[in-house]
Amino acid sequence: MVRYLQADNSAIEILDFKTIAGKGVQARVNGKQYFAGNEKWIKEKLVWLTTKQQEIANELRSKGNTVLFFAENADLLAIVALSDAVKITSTAAIKKLKQQREVVMLTGDSTQTAAIVAKKVGIDNYYADLLPADKARHVMQLKAQDKCVAMVGDGINDSEAMAKADISMAMGKGTDIAMSVADFTLIRSDLSAIDTAIKLSSLIVSTIHQNLFWAFIYNLVSIPLAAGVLFPFTGFQLDPMIASAAMALSSVSVITNSLLLKTKKL
Repeated sequence: MVRYLQADNSAIEILDFKTIAGKGVQARVNGKQYFAGNEKWIKEKLVWLTTKQQEIANELRSKGNTVLFFAENADLLAIVALSDAVKITSTAAIKKLKQQREVVMLTGDSTQTAAIVAKKVGIDNYYADLLPADKARHVMQLKAQDKCVAMVGDGINDSEAMAKADISMAMGKGTDIAMSVADFTLIRSDLSAIDTAIKLSSLIVSTIHQNLFWAFIYNLVSIPLAAGVLFPFTGFQLDPMIASAAMALSSVSVITNSLLLKTKKL
């Protein structure tokens, strides 16, 4: 098909192009209506599969493929199988996340495809055949259970759920919409970056608490001593010059402590 279209240089006017989130796309060409998307979408458009076509689609799904359908009016023209290779690091990343957190996969793929991918990477809880609103609803259900929900996504269909989550992360190679909704973007499109981001966030919060301590402790101690709070009892009064130097030292302590983040192993 691709080679045929590349060889055919004739211009095609596409009219009434529409994207239906979580389902597919449609357009009109030369008076004919064309649809491309998942099985639910084409069946909504009254495109029905023969027994043989259904068997082909099921076989492709059994291999972990995402199956899309291309139709002209009510006639099926093609079945397209798409597959993302599971990265070598994904299984180890999921295993590490599961040690301290509950991992749930939300996908618009079929249940069959989702089950195969979930098994490959070691995810026990997964929900398939979801529209963008369904994903957002699952996030809200988890939040209703007083759980802190972090949503990781890379596509338009994930953006609604990401907006509802307590924390949202976009993968570096994701869509602009996903990145605009996310609280932060992972530069590496690798699941292992999630654990790294969580650890880094914890270290940053810990460093902030430490910096607040060092910022206040010098002032809380040195200013009263310089004001002579102990002088009536002990005759001791801190030289104001030393007190001011201690205040400057607090800034040095904060900066030094912050720079130590670079030495932390994630």
